[in-house]
Amino acid sequence: MQLSDFVFLATPLTPETRGLLGEAEFNAMKPSAVFINVSRGRVVDEAALITALTSGRIRGAALDVYLQEPLPAGHPFYGMENVLLSPHSADHTVGWTELAVNQFLSNFERFRAGQPLENAVDKRAGY
Repeated sequence: MQLSDFVFLATPLTPETRGLLGEAEFNAMKPSAVFINVSRGRVVDEAALITALTSGRIRGAALDVYLQEPLPAGHPFYGMENVLLSPHSADHTVGWTELAVNQFLSNFERFRAGQPLENAVDKRAGY
């Protein structure tokens, strides 16, 4: 992380990943680093992130997930010019709806034929 311009976090929330990034990790980043989180809000110590952002310890953040969703009115992130917020929608890319419908139809046919589903989510794994 000490050499990275961008630190991107995309991990499930599990007992092992809860609080994965905190004060020590933000302090290890270079001051020009930007933190990007598209995983789960509880993977990050949000108070430590706010401190790192307000103190200039890191340059900025792009966040798609938060400790509390939806992000409550008056949250400090709303007033921070070095934070880009999205409403837990980072997966909404061009054509995503059509891709999702096609995957559903494909899995429906697999289900009807008694075949294993593709891209099944294991919720016990924290996804």
